[in-house]
Amino acid sequence: MAGRLRVLLLYGGRSAEHDVARAGAAWVAGSLDPQRYEVLPVGITTDGHWRLSTEVRDLLPGGPDALPVRLPVGGPQVTMRPDPGAHALVPLEPGLPADLDLGFDVVFPLMHGPYGEDGTVQGLCDLADVPYVGAGVLGSSVAMDKVMMKRAFAEAGLASVAWRAHRDGRDRAAFVAEVESAIGYPCFVKPANLGSSVGVGRADDPAAFAAALDRALLYDEWVIVEEAVEAREIEVAMLGNEVLETSFPGEVVPGEIYRSYADKYERQEARLVVPAPIDDALADTVRALAERMYRSVGCEGMARCDFFLEERRIDGSPGRGFLANEINTIPGCSPTSMFPRLWDWSGKPRGVVVDRLIELAFERHARRTARAGRQR
Repeated sequence: MAGRLRVLLLYGGRSAEHDVARAGAAWVAGSLDPQRYEVLPVGITTDGHWRLSTEVRDLLPGGPDALPVRLPVGGPQVTMRPDPGAHALVPLEPGLPADLDLGFDVVFPLMHGPYGEDGTVQGLCDLADVPYVGAGVLGSSVAMDKVMMKRAFAEAGLASVAWRAHRDGRDRAAFVAEVESAIGYPCFVKPANLGSSVGVGRADDPAAFAAALDRALLYDEWVIVEEAVEAREIEVAMLGNEVLETSFPGEVVPGEIYRSYADKYERQEARLVVPAPIDDALADTVRALAERMYRSVGCEGMARCDFFLEERRIDGSPGRGFLANEINTIPGCSPTSMFPRLWDWSGKPRGVVVDRLIELAFERHARRTARAGRQR
Protein backbone atom coordinates (compact mmCIF):
# COMPACT_ATOMS: atom_id res chain seq x y z
CA MET A 1 0.00 0.00 0.00
CA ALA A 2 1.39 3.38 -1.00
CA GLY A 3 1.88 6.08 1.58
CA ARG A 4 2.31 3.87 4.62
CA LEU A 5 4.87 4.81 7.25
CA ARG A 6 7.61 2.24 7.62
CA VAL A 7 8.25 1.43 11.29
CA LEU A 8 11.47 -0.25 12.42
CA LEU A 9 10.34 -2.18 15.50
CA LEU A 10 13.39 -3.04 17.63
CA TYR A 11 12.81 -5.56 20.41
CA GLY A 12 14.53 -8.10 22.62
CA GLY A 13 18.02 -6.88 23.44
CA ARG A 14 20.98 -7.89 25.58
CA SER A 15 19.56 -7.20 29.03
CA ALA A 16 17.98 -9.62 31.50
CA GLU A 17 14.59 -8.19 30.44
CA HIS A 18 14.88 -9.64 26.93
CA ASP A 19 11.73 -11.79 27.12
CA VAL A 20 9.65 -8.99 28.66
CA ALA A 21 10.54 -6.81 25.67
CA ARG A 22 9.54 -9.53 23.22
CA ALA A 23 6.09 -9.68 24.83
CA GLY A 24 5.70 -5.92 24.62
CA ALA A 25 6.77 -5.95 20.98
CA ALA A 26 3.95 -8.38 20.18
CA TRP A 27 1.47 -5.90 21.69
CA VAL A 28 2.96 -3.00 19.69
CA ALA A 29 3.10 -4.96 16.42
CA GLY A 30 -0.52 -5.99 16.85
CA SER A 31 -1.54 -2.41 17.60
CA LEU A 32 -0.07 -0.83 14.45
CA ASP A 33 -2.79 -0.31 11.83
CA PRO A 34 -1.68 -2.14 8.64
CA GLN A 35 -3.49 0.49 6.58
CA ARG A 36 -1.15 3.15 7.98
CA TYR A 37 2.08 1.33 8.82
CA GLU A 38 4.43 -1.27 7.42
CA VAL A 39 6.50 -2.97 10.11
CA LEU A 40 10.12 -4.06 9.87
CA PRO A 41 10.44 -6.36 12.92
CA VAL A 42 14.05 -6.63 14.08
CA GLY A 43 14.74 -8.78 17.12
CA ILE A 44 18.01 -8.23 18.93
CA THR A 45 19.48 -11.41 20.38
CA THR A 46 20.86 -11.71 23.90
CA ASP A 47 24.36 -11.47 22.42
CA GLY A 48 23.50 -8.30 20.50
CA HIS A 49 22.89 -9.46 16.92
CA TRP A 50 20.11 -7.74 14.95
CA ARG A 51 17.90 -10.18 13.05
CA LEU A 52 15.05 -9.23 10.74
CA SER A 53 12.22 -11.65 11.46
CA THR A 54 10.68 -12.77 8.19
CA GLU A 55 8.50 -15.05 10.32
CA VAL A 56 6.89 -12.08 12.06
CA ARG A 57 6.44 -10.25 8.74
CA ASP A 58 4.57 -13.26 7.39
CA LEU A 59 2.31 -13.33 10.47
CA LEU A 60 1.45 -9.62 10.57
CA PRO A 61 -1.27 -9.71 7.85
CA GLY A 62 -3.22 -12.10 10.09
CA GLY A 63 -3.71 -9.38 12.70
CA PRO A 64 -2.98 -9.38 16.45
CA ASP A 65 -4.43 -12.85 17.04
CA ALA A 66 -1.94 -14.37 14.59
CA LEU A 67 1.05 -13.15 16.59
CA PRO A 68 2.66 -15.22 19.35
CA VAL A 69 2.72 -13.96 22.93
CA ARG A 70 6.41 -13.09 22.46
CA LEU A 71 7.79 -12.12 19.07
CA PRO A 72 10.51 -14.53 17.97
CA VAL A 73 14.09 -13.34 17.56
CA GLY A 74 15.55 -14.91 14.45
CA GLY A 75 16.17 -14.43 10.76
CA PRO A 76 18.91 -12.98 8.58
CA GLN A 77 21.31 -10.65 10.35
CA VAL A 78 21.04 -6.93 9.57
CA THR A 79 22.43 -3.71 10.97
CA MET A 80 21.59 -0.01 11.00
CA ARG A 81 23.96 2.60 9.64
CA PRO A 82 24.62 5.60 11.92
CA ASP A 83 25.20 8.13 9.14
CA PRO A 84 22.43 10.71 8.61
CA GLY A 85 20.09 10.13 5.72
CA ALA A 86 20.64 6.39 5.33
CA HIS A 87 17.43 5.32 7.10
CA ALA A 88 17.72 1.77 5.84
CA LEU A 89 18.80 -1.56 7.25
CA VAL A 90 21.91 -3.15 5.80
CA PRO A 91 21.80 -6.94 5.27
CA LEU A 92 24.78 -8.85 6.67
CA GLU A 93 23.58 -12.31 5.62
CA PRO A 94 21.66 -13.76 2.68
CA GLY A 95 18.08 -14.91 3.10
CA LEU A 96 15.99 -11.76 2.75
CA PRO A 97 13.47 -11.49 -0.09
CA ALA A 98 15.05 -9.71 -3.04
CA ASP A 99 12.16 -7.26 -3.32
CA LEU A 100 12.03 -6.36 0.40
CA ASP A 101 12.40 -2.62 1.01
CA LEU A 102 14.75 -2.16 3.98
CA GLY A 103 14.09 1.56 4.36
CA PHE A 104 12.24 2.99 7.36
CA ASP A 105 10.77 6.30 8.51
CA VAL A 106 10.70 5.92 12.29
CA VAL A 107 12.20 3.63 14.93
CA PHE A 108 10.08 2.13 17.71
CA PRO A 109 12.48 0.76 20.37
CA LEU A 110 10.82 -1.80 22.63
CA MET A 111 13.69 -2.85 24.87
CA HIS A 112 14.18 -2.63 28.61
CA GLY A 113 17.29 -2.13 30.67
CA PRO A 114 20.87 -1.70 29.43
CA TYR A 115 21.59 -1.56 25.68
CA GLY A 116 18.09 -0.39 24.82
CA GLU A 117 16.35 1.79 27.40
CA ASP A 118 19.48 3.54 28.66
CA GLY A 119 20.21 5.97 25.82
CA THR A 120 22.42 3.69 23.72
CA VAL A 121 19.91 2.92 20.96
CA GLN A 122 18.60 6.47 21.25
CA GLY A 123 22.10 7.78 20.55
CA LEU A 124 22.35 5.58 17.46
CA CYS A 125 19.05 7.00 16.20
CA ASP A 126 20.28 10.55 16.84
CA LEU A 127 23.45 9.84 14.85
CA ALA A 128 21.31 8.51 12.01
CA ASP A 129 19.01 11.55 12.27
CA VAL A 130 15.90 9.38 12.33
CA PRO A 131 12.76 9.95 14.43
CA TYR A 132 12.27 7.47 17.26
CA VAL A 133 9.64 6.77 19.87
CA GLY A 134 10.34 7.71 23.47
CA ALA A 135 12.81 9.74 25.48
CA GLY A 136 16.11 11.02 24.15
CA VAL A 137 19.61 10.11 25.29
CA LEU A 138 19.58 12.25 28.43
CA GLY A 139 16.11 11.29 29.66
CA SER A 140 16.70 7.62 28.91
CA SER A 141 20.05 7.42 30.67
CA VAL A 142 19.02 9.38 33.77
CA ALA A 143 15.82 7.37 34.19
CA MET A 144 17.65 4.07 33.67
CA ASP A 145 20.22 4.71 36.39
CA LYS A 146 18.35 4.60 39.71
CA VAL A 147 21.07 6.60 41.46
CA MET A 148 20.93 9.49 38.97
CA MET A 149 17.13 9.20 38.89
CA LYS A 150 16.83 9.61 42.66
CA ARG A 151 19.10 12.65 42.52
CA ALA A 152 16.92 14.18 39.79
CA PHE A 153 13.81 13.53 41.88
CA ALA A 154 15.39 15.26 44.88
CA GLU A 155 16.35 18.26 42.76
CA ALA A 156 12.71 18.52 41.62
CA GLY A 157 11.48 18.44 45.21
CA LEU A 158 9.95 14.97 45.00
CA ALA A 159 9.96 13.08 48.28
CA SER A 160 11.22 9.49 48.19
CA VAL A 161 12.23 6.71 50.57
CA ALA A 162 15.62 6.84 52.28
CA TRP A 163 18.32 5.36 50.03
CA ARG A 164 22.04 4.80 49.67
CA ALA A 165 24.17 3.73 46.69
CA HIS A 166 27.28 1.57 46.46
CA ARG A 167 29.77 0.77 43.70
CA ASP A 168 31.44 -2.62 43.63
CA GLY A 169 35.07 -2.45 44.71
CA ARG A 170 34.56 0.37 47.19
CA ASP A 171 34.60 -0.07 50.98
CA ARG A 172 31.84 -2.59 51.50
CA ALA A 173 32.09 -2.71 55.28
CA ALA A 174 31.70 1.07 55.51
CA PHE A 175 28.68 0.92 53.19
CA VAL A 176 27.02 -1.80 55.27
CA ALA A 177 27.55 0.28 58.40
CA GLU A 178 26.09 3.35 56.68
CA VAL A 179 23.00 1.42 55.54
CA GLU A 180 22.43 -0.05 58.99
CA SER A 181 22.73 3.40 60.55
CA ALA A 182 20.73 5.46 58.03
CA ILE A 183 18.16 2.93 56.77
CA GLY A 184 18.17 -0.22 58.88
CA TYR A 185 16.21 -3.39 58.26
CA PRO A 186 14.11 -4.32 56.42
CA CYS A 187 15.45 -2.80 53.21
CA PHE A 188 15.55 -3.57 49.50
CA VAL A 189 18.69 -4.06 47.42
CA LYS A 190 18.50 -3.39 43.68
CA PRO A 191 20.84 -3.27 40.69
CA ALA A 192 21.00 0.40 39.69
CA ASN A 193 20.39 -0.20 35.98
CA LEU A 194 17.75 -2.89 35.66
CA GLY A 195 13.97 -3.03 35.96
CA SER A 196 11.17 -5.61 36.12
CA SER A 197 12.39 -6.51 39.64
CA VAL A 198 15.34 -8.42 38.15
CA GLY A 199 18.04 -8.90 40.79
CA VAL A 200 15.99 -7.25 43.55
CA GLY A 201 16.18 -8.70 47.06
CA ARG A 202 14.63 -7.93 50.43
CA ALA A 203 16.89 -8.00 53.47
CA ASP A 204 15.54 -8.37 57.00
CA ASP A 205 18.90 -8.97 58.71
CA PRO A 206 22.66 -8.66 58.04
CA ALA A 207 22.98 -12.14 56.51
CA ALA A 208 20.12 -11.53 54.08
CA PHE A 209 21.58 -8.11 53.25
CA ALA A 210 24.96 -9.63 52.36
CA ALA A 211 23.28 -12.20 50.10
CA ALA A 212 21.06 -9.57 48.43
CA LEU A 213 24.07 -7.32 47.83
CA ASP A 214 26.00 -10.19 46.21
CA ARG A 215 23.03 -11.01 43.99
CA ALA A 216 22.46 -7.41 42.86
CA LEU A 217 26.17 -7.03 42.03
CA LEU A 218 25.88 -9.92 39.59
CA TYR A 219 23.80 -7.61 37.38
CA ASP A 220 25.43 -4.20 37.84
CA GLU A 221 28.51 -2.63 39.41
CA TRP A 222 26.25 -0.07 41.08
CA VAL A 223 23.51 -1.03 43.55
CA ILE A 224 20.95 1.04 45.39
CA VAL A 225 19.56 0.19 48.82
CA GLU A 226 16.15 1.57 49.74
CA GLU A 227 14.16 1.78 52.93
CA ALA A 228 11.27 -0.71 53.09
CA VAL A 229 7.87 0.90 53.51
CA GLU A 230 4.38 -0.37 54.15
CA ALA A 231 2.66 1.48 51.36
CA ARG A 232 0.29 1.18 48.46
CA GLU A 233 1.74 1.16 44.94
CA ILE A 234 0.15 3.81 42.72
CA GLU A 235 1.08 4.15 39.04
CA VAL A 236 0.33 6.73 36.36
CA ALA A 237 0.90 6.36 32.61
CA MET A 238 2.19 9.36 30.67
CA LEU A 239 2.20 10.49 27.04
CA GLY A 240 3.66 13.67 25.61
CA ASN A 241 6.63 15.88 24.89
CA GLU A 242 5.87 19.38 26.18
CA VAL A 243 2.09 18.97 26.44
CA LEU A 244 1.47 16.01 28.74
CA GLU A 245 -1.39 13.57 29.11
CA THR A 246 -1.77 11.57 32.31
CA SER A 247 -3.85 8.44 32.73
CA PHE A 248 -6.11 7.76 35.66
CA PRO A 249 -3.99 6.35 38.48
CA GLY A 250 -3.96 2.61 39.01
CA GLU A 251 -3.02 0.59 42.05
CA VAL A 252 -0.84 -2.50 42.05
CA VAL A 253 -1.76 -5.07 44.66
CA PRO A 254 1.26 -7.42 44.83
CA GLY A 255 0.93 -11.13 45.40
CA GLU A 256 4.11 -11.19 47.51
CA ILE A 257 5.80 -8.98 50.11
CA TYR A 258 7.33 -7.26 47.13
CA ARG A 259 6.55 -7.62 43.45
CA SER A 260 9.12 -10.04 42.05
CA TYR A 261 9.85 -10.74 38.38
CA ALA A 262 7.78 -13.93 38.64
CA ASP A 263 4.94 -12.02 40.26
CA LYS A 264 4.90 -9.56 37.37
CA TYR A 265 5.45 -11.80 34.38
CA GLU A 266 5.08 -15.48 35.24
CA ARG A 267 2.48 -16.10 37.94
CA GLN A 268 0.67 -12.80 37.28
CA GLU A 269 -0.42 -12.71 40.91
CA ALA A 270 -0.16 -8.92 41.10
CA ARG A 271 -3.52 -7.25 40.48
CA LEU A 272 -3.99 -3.87 38.84
CA VAL A 273 -6.96 -1.93 40.14
CA VAL A 274 -8.03 0.86 37.78
CA PRO A 275 -8.94 3.44 38.80
CA ALA A 276 -7.04 3.29 42.06
CA PRO A 277 -9.44 3.44 45.02
CA ILE A 278 -8.28 6.87 46.18
CA ASP A 279 -10.26 10.09 46.46
CA ASP A 280 -10.24 12.75 43.76
CA ALA A 281 -7.87 15.00 45.67
CA LEU A 282 -5.25 12.26 45.97
CA ALA A 283 -5.73 11.32 42.30
CA ASP A 284 -5.14 14.92 41.24
CA THR A 285 -2.10 15.12 43.51
CA VAL A 286 -0.41 12.02 42.12
CA ARG A 287 -1.10 13.03 38.52
CA ALA A 288 0.55 16.39 39.17
CA LEU A 289 3.50 14.64 40.84
CA ALA A 290 3.78 12.33 37.82
CA GLU A 291 4.14 15.35 35.54
CA ARG A 292 6.89 16.72 37.80
CA MET A 293 8.62 13.32 37.83
CA TYR A 294 8.41 13.11 34.02
CA ARG A 295 9.98 16.51 33.54
CA SER A 296 12.62 15.99 36.25
CA VAL A 297 14.51 13.43 34.15
CA GLY A 298 13.85 15.12 30.79
CA CYS A 299 11.45 12.43 29.61
CA GLU A 300 9.53 12.63 26.32
CA GLY A 301 7.21 10.33 24.41
CA MET A 302 5.94 8.03 27.13
CA ALA A 303 6.59 6.73 30.62
CA ARG A 304 5.05 5.00 33.58
CA CYS A 305 5.51 6.88 36.85
CA ASP A 306 5.47 4.77 40.01
CA PHE A 307 4.76 6.04 43.51
CA PHE A 308 4.34 4.67 47.00
CA LEU A 309 1.39 5.98 48.99
CA GLU A 310 2.51 5.73 52.60
CA GLU A 311 -0.49 6.23 54.87
CA ARG A 312 1.30 5.01 58.01
CA ARG A 313 4.94 4.21 58.72
CA ILE A 314 6.05 0.78 59.85
CA ASP A 315 6.29 2.08 63.44
CA GLY A 316 2.68 3.30 63.31
CA SER A 317 3.43 7.01 63.02
CA PRO A 318 1.72 9.11 60.30
CA GLY A 319 2.87 8.38 56.77
CA ARG A 320 4.57 10.74 54.35
CA GLY A 321 1.96 10.54 51.59
CA PHE A 322 3.19 10.02 48.03
CA LEU A 323 6.84 8.97 47.67
CA ALA A 324 8.47 8.93 44.24
CA ASN A 325 9.61 5.39 43.45
CA GLU A 326 10.77 5.28 39.82
CA ILE A 327 10.02 6.19 36.23
CA ASN A 328 10.14 3.78 33.28
CA THR A 329 10.78 5.47 29.92
CA ILE A 330 9.96 2.28 27.99
CA PRO A 331 7.30 0.74 30.21
CA GLY A 332 6.20 -2.84 29.85
CA CYS A 333 3.68 -3.13 27.02
CA SER A 334 2.40 -6.70 27.18
CA PRO A 335 -1.39 -7.09 27.52
CA THR A 336 -0.98 -7.76 31.25
CA SER A 337 1.35 -4.79 31.82
CA MET A 338 0.26 -1.66 33.60
CA PHE A 339 0.93 0.93 30.88
CA PRO A 340 -1.53 -0.34 28.22
CA ARG A 341 -4.13 -1.26 30.79
CA LEU A 342 -4.06 2.21 32.35
CA TRP A 343 -4.52 3.87 28.96
CA ASP A 344 -7.24 1.46 27.92
CA TRP A 345 -9.27 2.30 31.02
CA SER A 346 -8.54 6.01 30.49
CA GLY A 347 -10.16 5.88 27.05
CA LYS A 348 -7.13 5.36 24.80
CA PRO A 349 -7.16 1.92 23.16
CA ARG A 350 -3.93 0.36 21.93
CA GLY A 351 -4.11 1.70 18.38
CA VAL A 352 -4.62 5.27 19.58
CA VAL A 353 -1.66 4.98 21.97
CA VAL A 354 0.82 3.76 19.34
CA ASP A 355 -0.44 6.33 16.81
CA ARG A 356 0.21 9.08 19.34
CA LEU A 357 3.66 7.73 20.20
CA ILE A 358 4.68 7.84 16.54
CA GLU A 359 3.25 11.36 16.15
CA LEU A 360 5.29 12.45 19.17
CA ALA A 361 8.44 10.91 17.65
CA PHE A 362 8.07 13.02 14.50
CA GLU A 363 7.14 16.11 16.53
CA ARG A 364 10.25 15.82 18.67
CA HIS A 365 12.51 15.14 15.68
CA ALA A 366 11.19 18.19 13.83
CA ARG A 367 11.74 20.39 16.88
CA ARG A 368 15.31 19.16 17.34
CA THR A 369 16.35 19.45 13.71
CA ALA A 370 15.08 23.04 13.55
CA ARG A 371 18.02 24.08 15.75
CA ALA A 372 21.69 24.00 14.85
CA GLY A 373 23.09 22.92 18.23
CA ARG A 374 22.96 19.51 19.85
CA GLN A 375 19.61 18.88 21.51
CA ARG A 376 18.73 16.68 24.47
